[in-house]
Amino acid sequence: MADKQYDIWNDDDGETEAKKSRGSRRILFFGLVLALVLAVVLVAAYRDGTGFDALRRYFSYRNQTDGEQVVYPYEASSQNHFAALGEHLVVLSNTNLSILGPSGTEVWSQAVNFAAPALVQAGERAVAYDVGGTELYLLDGDGELMHLSADEAEPLIAANLSEDGWLTVTSQKQTRKGWVRVYDPSLELVSEFKSSERFVTDACVVDGKHLAAVTLGQEAGTFVSNIVLYNLEKAGEVEPAADYDVEDGLVAAIAEQDGRILTVSDTCLTIADPNGEVQNTYSYASAYLRGYDLGGDGFAALLLNRYRSGSVGHLVTVGEDGEEIASLEVTKEVLDLSAAGRYLAVLYTDSLVVYNEDLQAYATYEGTDYASGVLMRPDGSALMLSMESASLFLP
Repeated sequence: MADKQYDIWNDDDGETEAKKSRGSRRILFFGLVLALVLAVVLVAAYRDGTGFDALRRYFSYRNQTDGEQVVYPYEASSQNHFAALGEHLVVLSNTNLSILGPSGTEVWSQAVNFAAPALVQAGERAVAYDVGGTELYLLDGDGELMHLSADEAEPLIAANLSEDGWLTVTSQKQTRKGWVRVYDPSLELVSEFKSSERFVTDACVVDGKHLAAVTLGQEAGTFVSNIVLYNLEKAGEVEPAADYDVEDGLVAAIAEQDGRILTVSDTCLTIADPNGEVQNTYSYASAYLRGYDLGGDGFAALLLNRYRSGSVGHLVTVGEDGEEIASLEVTKEVLDLSAAGRYLAVLYTDSLVVYNEDLQAYATYEGTDYASGVLMRPDGSALMLSMESASLFLP
């Protein structure tokens, strides 16, 4: 048998040049293919932004596309609440508050005793608290940022977060009808608002300069919601800078979206600016509010039913100007919906559909009988929630 030896000094120069030429052609071909793929991605990204999300998902979850599916296990409870912090999952029950990392393993945990657990997420933080109780925890993906313990005589009513990290804590107050504490992103207490005229049910910080408080009162024998605005830049300011009524409805949720104030009531979605000027009101007309999510990037999602019970109704997305973006008839039972980034995830009894703000289907997953909830993430991925674990859906 011939001895296969290569002498680099006496190698055939012509053969070497041919190999180099073939190698150069391969590199050129690969470069052209890569350029074509990037061009397609950039065109998609320019059109609706989803191309960048697809690229980000590819690099973030490459191991899962190879079959290594990440599962987030947690203790089964009918009282479980969930929030997504990047690739981390926050799970809150009556007895435990925990953070699960990108691989599904627990990175932080705290035993709690909550009679009515509540969990709110915005930006890179989440706040967990006991409605009517005394304990509150502010978290990021690594664990606890702040812990508040209220007096039993002044229990917690609500907590709220803005996208840039402002925290509001609404509590009962002895001799008053409401008490709101405002913490800036560095967790400094910067303002306190104490109401003596109306009950305060919730509050949020808008544009880092204004506090918007939801107050409840009576006019002509009926309950009405009034949004009262305070200027946070004026230290010690106790007089309202502005206020406005939410007509014909009681506010269930308030949030900031791109410097605007969004309120959801049982009859309408109202959008106002920080000066208290109502810019638009989207009325549900004769429909009944079944569900909503204000977490979309520049849009709010509503699930409206034609009747008080049943599954006949429609999904609606409403833009920053208060105008309807799209509407989609729904004839199947909706178990849950969740909005984040450019996407809206809707969990039906037999499938999960991820829509864009125009309610065009972006991705669909069949066979979700085991899932009871869904959690959309800004990059277009979604977590399907079951009784004991969450699994990742990658479009």
